[in-house]
Amino acid sequence: MQTYNFDKIVDRRGSGAIKCDALGKYFGRDDLIPMWVADMDFETPDFIVDALRSRLEHPVFGYTSEPADFWPVICKWIFDHHGWDVHQEWLTFIPGIVKGIGMAINALLSPGDKIIIQPPVYHPFRLVPQKNGYEVVNNPLRQLPDGSYEMDFDNLAEVCDEKCRMLILSNPHNPAGIVWPRETLQRLAEFCHPRGIIVISDEIHCDMALYGHKHIPFATVSEKASECSITFASPSKTFNIAGIVSSYAVVPNDGLRERFYSWLSANEMNSAPLFSPIATIAAFRYGEDWRRQMLEYIEGNIDFLTEYCSREIPQIKPLKPQASFLVWLDCRGLGLGHQELVDLFVNKAGLALNDGKMFGPGGEGFMRFNVGTPRSVVKQAIERVKQAIGK
Repeated sequence: MQTYNFDKIVDRRGSGAIKCDALGKYFGRDDLIPMWVADMDFETPDFIVDALRSRLEHPVFGYTSEPADFWPVICKWIFDHHGWDVHQEWLTFIPGIVKGIGMAINALLSPGDKIIIQPPVYHPFRLVPQKNGYEVVNNPLRQLPDGSYEMDFDNLAEVCDEKCRMLILSNPHNPAGIVWPRETLQRLAEFCHPRGIIVISDEIHCDMALYGHKHIPFATVSEKASECSITFASPSKTFNIAGIVSSYAVVPNDGLRERFYSWLSANEMNSAPLFSPIATIAAFRYGEDWRRQMLEYIEGNIDFLTEYCSREIPQIKPLKPQASFLVWLDCRGLGLGHQELVDLFVNKAGLALNDGKMFGPGGEGFMRFNVGTPRSVVKQAIERVKQAIGK
């Protein structure tokens, strides 16, 4: 078995990477350590690069059809890792998960409909509906004594009215890294299905469960969940190929699938570009060893960060994620306002992080820290935070 080196520093500056080349635009300075955008700094695995390079040897890049093994490889991966027997006709390509959310909104909702989100949560869940002219209804997560979260079903019943027609679910949750329990997902389906609420389940971090946790696809928890769900997923986070659009949708319900997929087809939004199937097939066919080693390394980074904060910066309490490479830092112990907290991390510590306020109600006083990077970078970054607090 090949051993991969995740300690290697890869200089991404000048490659067009938003993470480092857009620092000036978003933070006003370009000398920050980038720990924000949710991609990793590890080299894209060689088996994906080799597959792309092999195709590049052919000198024509015209219109192409999907390879015959594209969907079977995806179905096999989903079944092997999540026990979900996905039928090939349930699947279609989508040009990105955030774009997919926007497409589902436009294809399935009518003016005046409302969309439920559960903050703090990935900010496009709020921005995409709002920019498409829809009202967003907040059902904030309830924080538990251990720092984790649970869904507030009592409040959900209060805020939901007959105009609520869609709920966007982050599963696993971003930014808190929660792998939602089966019972929670079942209860959500029991709530949404009889009310005719479509659940859009963003499962882009599904293959990055940590510390023995197991991701549960929303659509698999009950027949009602299967009937009211649209699942979005992709190999992009797991295999660090976000720049190669490789997302897909899974819709088991015939009627819902016809409504959504016919809209995608009419607008030619469901055709994969040339390199997407190539990268996806390589990732799902050859990527298991790399995935396991990467997750082990991520766990080491999380353990390092958690132990360092406990020992050196007890005012900051990281929530240990159950999935993904994103760590939700509870910085409320510093006693700083929002702008002061941002100033501490950006201007005093020299780091680029996503601040918690952008994730909506309940995110105030938090920062999202990306540990998908060599451990030496994690160490350097958190030491800068300690020094900034000391000053």
